[in-house]
Amino acid sequence: MSLDTARLVQMANAIRALSMDAVQAAKSGHPGMPMGMADVATVLWGEYLKHDPRTPEWADRDRFVLSAGHGSMLIYSLLHLSGYARPTMEDIRNFRQLGSPCAGHPENFLLDGVESTTGPLGQGLAMAVGMAIAERHLNSTFGDDLVDHRTWVVAGDGCLMEGINHEAIGLAGHLKLGRMIVLWDDNNITIDGTTDLSTSEDIKARYEATGWHVVGCDGHDFADIRRALDEALADDRPSLVACKTVIGKGAPNKQGTSATHGAPLGDEEVAAAREVLGWDAPPFEVPDQVLTDWRGTRERGAKLRAEWHGRLVDHEQRAEFERRMAGDLPHGDAAENYIASLIAEPQNVATRKASEMALAEINPRLPDTIGGSADLTGSNNTKAGGVEPFTADNYGGRYVYYGIREFGMAAAMNGMALHGGVIPYGGTFLVFTDYCRAAIRLSALQQVRVIYVMTHDSIGLGEDGPTHQPVEHVQSLRMMPNVLVMRPADAVETAECWNVALRQKDRPTVLALSRQNLPQVRTHQLSENMSERGGYRLKAAQVPRRVILIATGSELHLAMECAEKLEKEGVGADVVSMVCTRLFDEQDEAYRSDILPDVSSDEILRVSIEAGTTFGWERYVGTHGLTIGIDSFGASAPANDLFEKFGLTADAIVPQIMNKLNG
Repeated sequence: MSLDTARLVQMANAIRALSMDAVQAAKSGHPGMPMGMADVATVLWGEYLKHDPRTPEWADRDRFVLSAGHGSMLIYSLLHLSGYARPTMEDIRNFRQLGSPCAGHPENFLLDGVESTTGPLGQGLAMAVGMAIAERHLNSTFGDDLVDHRTWVVAGDGCLMEGINHEAIGLAGHLKLGRMIVLWDDNNITIDGTTDLSTSEDIKARYEATGWHVVGCDGHDFADIRRALDEALADDRPSLVACKTVIGKGAPNKQGTSATHGAPLGDEEVAAAREVLGWDAPPFEVPDQVLTDWRGTRERGAKLRAEWHGRLVDHEQRAEFERRMAGDLPHGDAAENYIASLIAEPQNVATRKASEMALAEINPRLPDTIGGSADLTGSNNTKAGGVEPFTADNYGGRYVYYGIREFGMAAAMNGMALHGGVIPYGGTFLVFTDYCRAAIRLSALQQVRVIYVMTHDSIGLGEDGPTHQPVEHVQSLRMMPNVLVMRPADAVETAECWNVALRQKDRPTVLALSRQNLPQVRTHQLSENMSERGGYRLKAAQVPRRVILIATGSELHLAMECAEKLEKEGVGADVVSMVCTRLFDEQDEAYRSDILPDVSSDEILRVSIEAGTTFGWERYVGTHGLTIGIDSFGASAPANDLFEKFGLTADAIVPQIMNKLNG
């Protein structure tokens, strides 16, 4: 579609008007960015972006990520104007209000066309790196006929300042992800004021140094915007397009200042802006001609989608492509036979090694997986099953060497999962979940299947000492909504946990795995995946039950030792493996009551045993139970010495239980 400049100006002004009206009505929000980037967005969405508002789930659409999520009215305006079913004008009128899909920051689960939840600055751009990785990988598998699209990002100064930006662009440049284009809203303004208050770096030089193509343009000159975008499209490197803009453009008294960044313009300034822009329409109304011009932009995408669908219909890989994009697992499950082999030949291995053994079974059978590690491949044991590295020369590879970029890795995995067609997993030490916690939180919030392989899960890692011993991390992750935190005790439970994690379409999983070898406590084949229950009775009391020992991971075999000693004293003890507290809490009341009978009974003492903080375990042992754990930081020493020092031995625990029972 080719329109004259005057009509393009009015199309851009529609974005400005809707943005300032919605923010004014809500009495909160950020009008400046959408008003400043309206011209760039009009060119991008009107002439370049490959999408079809009438088929928003189209697999080969371009991905558009508003990394500067505070400017959410930009994408809400674009979605409405270009013809998506929602947001409706009523939705926009209720911007930031309860029940409206036009939340303060874009949420991927509320609106079609919002590819990712953004707001925490920098993460949108970093997730886009993952989307670009997924696109190139799927292209290598299915070819240009089915997968041939780009990832576009609108980012602000804040996105480019955040530390994750350095991690993300370094990875993208190294992998030569040329189908990723970042449009930088270069307006020199942050909330505090001009950017020279806090930074003097040469951003363009930084991007160039990491292997990016960099081009600038006047963000208010349509022809110059096109020139820059065309240059970006022609280059085989990822591109940064520095769009020089005026924040709040059109607001005569506040444009170019931080006053437009995070607050409504005010009634007088909105009225003045209308006059400057020549916008006569009342609030929340778009003139017919302007709306017609916007709706006309969708025909290009509809044509491209129809052509693509024609290729899909007769494609020999159609069924596999549709399966993968739907996120479905292939029929058949190798885990059952694999677990049977473990029962036949028990393996006393670290659960990180058990995870590698499970992946050796999974990866050859499940082409969807893309693994990786933040420079700890040999420690996390994440490369298994014959997968090749994903590199600039081999996008068909299924293993990403992320380098020391834990946060960037986690965000990129979110982007892969959001893109669809792949199931990402990645590893680092559990203690470094602190480095990627914000991305794990977005995994949960966005309801995506990302698997975090977090090894060295307790003081059992030994000599690296308290800096690397994650005593508080498991419990802090358990309290995060919509995350499965699974701490398996042996090779069988680890295989079961992988099986569970792969089936979670709408939430992430953290696998907390040991460095040290552990005995296999599951030595009998069971009829179901017991780890899927979250908690289950591993051992029933042999004499009248007086104690229930609840343990996880490397402490489960310790609980078995304690139970054996207690039974010799005439004290019956159940042992419960609490692999995942969230899954256990999701079981029906009858099951939970069977595993953990009423804590009010003085006859049954509940005891938790975990090599980490005791915080939170009172939920399961009650106020009169015992919580055995570590409520301090660890120390540097061999693992066995540390378990003895911190009282995590049967000789130390059993006397405490007997004292409690004897009152």
